[in-house]
Amino acid sequence: MDTSQLTAIDVHTHAEVSRDGHSSLSPELLGRSADYFKAHDHRQPTIDEMAAYYRERKMAAVVFTVDAEHATGHPRIANEEIAESCAAHPDTLIPFAGIDPHKGKAGVREARRLVEQHGVRGFKFHPSIQGFAPDDRLAYPLYEAIEELGAVALFHTGQTGIGAGVRGGGGIRLKYSNPMLVDDVAVDFPDLRIILAHPSFPWQDEALAVATHKEHVYIDLSGWSPKYFPPQLVRYANSLLQDKVLFGSDYPVITPDRWLADFAKLELKDAVREKILKLNAAGLFFGEDAK
Repeated sequence: MDTSQLTAIDVHTHAEVSRDGHSSLSPELLGRSADYFKAHDHRQPTIDEMAAYYRERKMAAVVFTVDAEHATGHPRIANEEIAESCAAHPDTLIPFAGIDPHKGKAGVREARRLVEQHGVRGFKFHPSIQGFAPDDRLAYPLYEAIEELGAVALFHTGQTGIGAGVRGGGGIRLKYSNPMLVDDVAVDFPDLRIILAHPSFPWQDEALAVATHKEHVYIDLSGWSPKYFPPQLVRYANSLLQDKVLFGSDYPVITPDRWLADFAKLELKDAVREKILKLNAAGLFFGEDAK
């Protein structure tokens, strides 16, 4: 991937439907998420359609799905399918994978295979949907493999629109997505590169503290329109964390067009704006020379 030709790198997009039309989550869990995100025209694009969308905008995108089979009983979209589909568009798509930590040694073997044979660059965790605390030792063998492989671990943090409005929240427990639970992971795996996804409502200060304190912890800005960002997040992004904050949209529920239009209105230094949109992610995924 030639990052010099890109205008931005979106580190947070979802593959929501497989080639055969299988959805990544059940209709019950998706619930009223369209209302939550104000995305009433939300549709589920194929990965080929995602590639065309981002290529037209001269952007790259990280693509992943969530594996929550243990907690939900809903079969995931195959990681191999996502990786192979992304491999057909190496100029614009970056494959991540989702592995349920409850899969134990089988999950560890899968992670190694996905990185070594399919070019996967990172792994998405959604603790609330997957039903585990990030600092639970059941996930440690998987983290160890990801660290050893030089891949990235991306954790959903904060509230989620998935299950919103469904009876009992669809069984989703918000407490598992407190970013402070990732602090132990950053201590116990000091070389693991970690992304805390989203403005972490209601734990924004915890996310800022962890990212400021731990060398390899980043924050992505997906899932919210920038006009709703907490002021302390903007302040830290413009100063102490300017090298560790990443553009993410949460496409397709939030489009990069909508996100970028609101991002342009934030009071940020020009140099910081460029770091957030592309340079920080280029360094994280492709090394310092990519900057």
